[in-house]
Amino acid sequence: MIEDDVFLGPSCVLTNVTNPRSQVNRHSLYEKTLLCRGCSIGANATIVCGVTIGRYAFVGAGAVVVGDVPDYALMLASRPARRAG
Repeated sequence: MIEDDVFLGPSCVLTNVTNPRSQVNRHSLYEKTLLCRGCSIGANATIVCGVTIGRYAFVGAGAVVVGDVPDYALMLASRPARRAG
């Protein structure tokens, strides 16, 4: 779910299944991802399914987010992303 005032940069990716496979119906395995009000997701960032990005958090370009991000956190590119502020 994407709340109000969220910025999604170009080519960012939101996954929906933890273990995707070609030609296998996995609709029952979809996980919810929540992008809270005012957060910003940078270009080419990847948000793995089932996480919450907190209010006004910032995910830098190219970051790979694999866990929940607290409100107002700054997540920078690393594999996986690490909190920098």
